[in-house]
Amino acid sequence: MIDIRVDVVLPCLNEARALPWILERMPSGYRAIVVDNGSTDGSAELARSLGAHVVHENRRGFGAAAHAGLLAATAPIVAFCDADASMDPRDLPLVVDPISADEADLVLGRRCPTTRNAWPPHARLANTYLSWRLRRITGVNIHDLGPMRAARRDRLLALDLRDRRSGYPLEMFLSAAAADWRIREVDTGYAPRIGRSKVTGTVRGTVTAIKDMSALLRATATDNNVGTRDRTARADRAAGDAGAARADRADRADGADRADRVDGADRVDGADRAAGDAGAARAAASEARS
Repeated sequence: MIDIRVDVVLPCLNEARALPWILERMPSGYRAIVVDNGSTDGSAELARSLGAHVVHENRRGFGAAAHAGLLAATAPIVAFCDADASMDPRDLPLVVDPISADEADLVLGRRCPTTRNAWPPHARLANTYLSWRLRRITGVNIHDLGPMRAARRDRLLALDLRDRRSGYPLEMFLSAAAADWRIREVDTGYAPRIGRSKVTGTVRGTVTAIKDMSALLRATATDNNVGTRDRTARADRAAGDAGAARADRADRADGADRADRVDGADRVDGADRAAGDAGAARAAASEARS
């Protein structure tokens, strides 16, 4: 019996042409979890016949399929990979090994095109802009929000991801960054996919992805602004408290100084009265002797 160290989630919608190539390249110890998202080309039956664990998710959306696969996983490490043959499963150890070695908490595959036509120019441009925004928002040195990625199952579940559409990979990254995870990026190959892309290959898919990711970015920016205002308010309160403390110390010091001055004046006045009394006594004694 093969020891399953890694579960690989493969969201799937009509990928029958690509699945044989994908599944035969799965590394030893890696179990393929094919999440069928309403395929009509027999993808689920084919995947099952090729030895994959098949999960059905009726809610349409990349995030719905990806999360269903995460919930079905039992291995300590979970990896994600597209099922369209654009990424080679033999590259999965590149994102998994740093997790196994406890060198990172989330590893993303940075897509490196293997041919000129692997990555459409408009998709690459959009990804470049998104990566730039993510670097500014999170401070994480990321260059690609790649779909091939890996992390520990229990930590992924703890993120409590909510997006069930195209924003799922982005929400995972933003949540991991907010939780101060160690995030690493490694180069992985990227080839032309088999069949048409469900996202960048259609107008509807592109618009949906932009809307989903824009909403997440706006929410993150708002949270960051609120956090900044809270930190500023706390700093202002701390500065006010420090100022009040300094003023109180100054008042106490001034009061002590005034008390010292009054006490000193009283002592001088008392000494003067004592000296006067002594002088009067000597004068009376002298008069008496006379």
